[in-house]
Amino acid sequence: MSTQAAGSYQSFLSSVTHRQWEKMGLVRRSGVAVPLFSIYSSNSIGIGEIPDLRLLADWCALAGMSMIQLLPMNDVGFNFRPYDAQSTFALEPMYLCLGRLTGVEPESFKREREALAGRFPAGGAKVHYGIKKAKLDLLWEIFQAAKERFQAAASFRDYVRDQKFWLEDYSLFKVLKEEYGQASWEQWPEKFKSRDAGALEEYRRNKSAKLEFEKWLQWQLSEQFKELKRYTQAGKIFLMGDLPFLVSRDSADVWSHQDYFKLDLSSGAPPDAYFAQGQRWGMPPYRWERIAQRGYDYFIEKLKYAQNFYDLFRIDHVIGVFRIWTIPCSEPVEHYGLNGVFDPSDESKWEDQGRELLSQMIQNTAMLPSAEDLGIVPACSYRALEELAIPGMDVQRWSKEWQTTCGFKAPEQYRKNSIAVISNHDMSSFQAWWEFEAGTVDAELFERTARARGIAPEKINGALFDPKKSRYGRLRWREGIKDIPALLRVLGRPADEIPDLVDLYRASYDEKIKFWDYLGLEPPYHEKATPALVRRALEKISAAASIFSVQLLQDWLALGGISKGNLWNFRINFPGTLEDRNWTLVLPLSLEEINRLEINGKIKEINAAAGRI
Repeated sequence: MSTQAAGSYQSFLSSVTHRQWEKMGLVRRSGVAVPLFSIYSSNSIGIGEIPDLRLLADWCALAGMSMIQLLPMNDVGFNFRPYDAQSTFALEPMYLCLGRLTGVEPESFKREREALAGRFPAGGAKVHYGIKKAKLDLLWEIFQAAKERFQAAASFRDYVRDQKFWLEDYSLFKVLKEEYGQASWEQWPEKFKSRDAGALEEYRRNKSAKLEFEKWLQWQLSEQFKELKRYTQAGKIFLMGDLPFLVSRDSADVWSHQDYFKLDLSSGAPPDAYFAQGQRWGMPPYRWERIAQRGYDYFIEKLKYAQNFYDLFRIDHVIGVFRIWTIPCSEPVEHYGLNGVFDPSDESKWEDQGRELLSQMIQNTAMLPSAEDLGIVPACSYRALEELAIPGMDVQRWSKEWQTTCGFKAPEQYRKNSIAVISNHDMSSFQAWWEFEAGTVDAELFERTARARGIAPEKINGALFDPKKSRYGRLRWREGIKDIPALLRVLGRPADEIPDLVDLYRASYDEKIKFWDYLGLEPPYHEKATPALVRRALEKISAAASIFSVQLLQDWLALGGISKGNLWNFRINFPGTLEDRNWTLVLPLSLEEINRLEINGKIKEINAAAGRI
């Protein structure tokens, strides 16, 4: 990168994150974001495994990238929702590579591994999560056979000692979960639910082998992950971990630190333009005053452990450190996030709380923090992230001049202190957005807003929207609704009585035309998201002023027209839903095949032109 370009980020070195930036270097970087469960190699058994990420690092080098962003790697139990983990410390055992276990001869259990690979081939239509129990059953056999060797290993003993803060409680939690058929800890016998010291000590004596197995699993995961980090560091590829801000109510963290959480409340998000009923996540909000009284030990220890594996970390839902939307657990679940309040309720406290929590993170880790600052974002969040030089997220389809033309911001208008993205794991891919969402309005949001204004949506929907072109809960405007006067004639109301409906129209009606112009393409626009259109979008996002540009792997692959099945379903998660298709996406090519793609050279050209190599 030129000296002039480096100088444009020089202010980062005068911020409190200067140590982290000095370690990273003030370099415009490009990267890829992907969940490990979506990729696989020829050696994978049932699901992507930690050593497979070496091949992804090789691909990054081929494509001119230097960052890999992972979705959370934490233990999800048997619910398989990465942002609802059973621990914010422990790693997920199904990602272990059985052929690369520390202290276990590669040839031992070879026949059993091959049989398992036959039952659970990687690269299927979607992730078959039955692989987890099958892997754990085999790992138990391996553990029993290797017990004497690993018990004598100094590195295992050191690991158990060093991770005492969380590992003992986590192991107890896992064994008790198995004992009671995976029931929530709130349904356990009172002596275990309330953590009676005598009962837990007796349980430790009776279940010593099972407890040691859980510790052994985490040690093995740590060893494989640290080996991966050594590989990526040698190749000058930076690993970004995703550290969820919240943790599952049914987790080792909540069970072992019940006084750190408000168990009568559920976290979520208020209604917005994309989730008309808001969201209710189920995770309990924190009791910050209790955590502060103990020196933020819980968060400090979490960061200390994570930096064994990552160079950067992403704070999911960073606005939650300032204030979080809370819903009483007594509220009917079908109301989602409609009937909640912000905590703290006093807006004047938000900025001080957020700065304190972010400062604690910065002071207690060598990792560079980044922030997912999407949704309804308070102004104090933008101020704090800017001053602390913590990169936020600028999303191409949402980076608009909302108060004026609703046109798309030019690349140079993006925040320098940000990660520029086309889409993320909670969004449709670029191709699906272009074909099904661009130029539309959310049906549920429009109908609820219309009713709130005294308008029966069923009486005017057909006049405003084209039913043949409206799909997946998105309403596409009829071509005849060419301007606001046309909209008002159908609604039969003046603009000052229905400003929110007018805003929905302004933000969406000619969105495709505006995006086409933003890309610098000649009209008319094309309805299909062709590889040529994908390339223009990738070139624009890569040219952003943002210091980092990190795109989902499926968006990079779209440059070659590579997708699987229905584009709308070719995504990682549908937020606010509990569906079988969530968190099951498997990409259509193996990592070896991805490394041989002709488009790798095109991706490198894009990154080179943007000064990101």
